This record gives sequence, C-alpha cells and structure tokens, in this order.
Amino acid sequence: MGLLTNRVERTDIRPGDHIYTYRAVFAYSHHGIFVGGSKVVHFTRVETSDHSDDEVIALPSSCPTFPDCGFRQPKSGVVLTCLDCFLQNGSLYSFEYGVTPSVFFAKVRGGTCTTAASDPPETVIHRAMYLLQNGFGNYDVFQNNCEDFALYCKTGLLTVDSLGVGRSGQASSVIGAPLAALLSSPLKLLMPSPVGVATVTAGMYCMSRYATDIGVRTDVIKVAVEDLAVNLGWPGSRAEVGAENELSIEQIAQ
Repeated sequence: MGLLTNRVERTDIRPGDHIYTYRAVFAYSHHGIFVGGSKVVHFTRVETSDHSDDEVIALPSSCPTFPDCGFRQPKSGVVLTCLDCFLQNGSLYSFEYGVTPSVFFAKVRGGTCTTAASDPPETVIHRAMYLLQNGFGNYDVFQNNCEDFALYCKTGLLTVDSLGVGRSGQASSVIGAPLAALLSSPLKLLMPSPVGVATVTAGMYCMSRYATDIGVRTDVIKVAVEDLAVNLGWPGSRAEVGAENELSIEQIAQ
C-alpha cells in the first residue's frame, strides 16, 4: 500500500482485515471484514421489491467456492460470502488504521483510511461473526452503511448523534465536497486566481473529512457488540439464534 492506492494482493490480507472494492467504475466502494478461509462478512441493504438502490448486493444462487456463500439471517443485511463473490471481479483494497493526520490528508478520497486504531484481529472477527448472527440494524447510506459496519467491527466505536453523519469516510466525502464548494464560493470575490479558490476549496474539503473521522470525533463511544441491540434499539435483532441458523467460527475457517 502507498499514498496513491491501497490496492493489495490476496496473499497480503489477514483474518480481521478491513477490505474493500470499488463498484460502478469507481463510483463507490463496498466494504467488509475478511474473516479467513477466503470468506468475508459484510453489510448490505436487504433486497425487497420496493428498493433498487446501488448498494443492494445480488448474492449468488450457487457459488463454486463454498456452499455457505450468501449465508445471512432472515431480514438481516449482514452476509457471509466468499472473497470472489465479494469482489465481483473488482480489485482488492485494504483499509488503513492508525494513520497520521498527514497521511489522512494525503488520501484525497474518503473511505480509505482512518486515524483511529484497530482492535486485535480476534476481537474484530468476534464482532463480525456476532453481527452475522444478530444483524446490524437497518441500512442507511449516510448513517449506517457497509463502511460503518466494517469500522465498527475494527474499532467498536459508534456515533452518539443518530441525526448526524455516520462513521463512514465515504459518506463524509459526499457531504464534504459540496459543503467545501459552498463555503469557499464567497472567496471568489476576494481571490482573482482560480487556483487560489481551488486550493481553499480543497483545503476545506480535507478539513471536513478530517473533522468527521472517528479517530478525532468527540461524539463516538465504545460499545460492546453484545450491547448493540439493547443500547441502540435496533429492530430485528436476534440475540438468541436457533441452532439451525447458526454458523460457527470453526465452519468459517474451513
């Protein structure tokens, strides 16, 4: 990995890593947690007849890699797939944790890194597997998306303000770019050079991204995965799952 790209090879990733791939010609990225055994736990919008959004993942009806590909609990957006089905012929990227502010600013595109530190791999995998069995609430493109899911699995951090932007750097970039352009527009009257205006706009964009990063925000708290449904009141949580619907970590590692 470097400043220009987080692209990695399959041999570079380890269980507990936060990985992602781009969809729709780099229009957006899809994130998940690699849990080993060429398998990924990730969060998607539950497909219904009322939705046709870009984050609905078409799960394979028959996967040549392993028979449990596409496993999910009823009405849950958390799904287990093989790495091939997760990537959907896209390239593999690794999300970076614990980066310095200078590196964070150098990553122009959001949704690629955070200044927050990652928890140990075994803790990350435990959260992902627990949420696979119990769900992660309702999908929301700005407040509770696939990147939010992966960030929570890696850090255990959740935002306190449910009305604000979520933890996703990708969502923060979508909001930050127009905001930066809007805030910098009055400066056009003071700056004769278009280069100066562009520089200020870019600076405001980077600052808006940094201000919403979970590593520097003050409205985030550490929440145990077992307490998510109780504390947040998420609908459809399955605290107790029937044995016939359970998938053990031992099965994942196979």
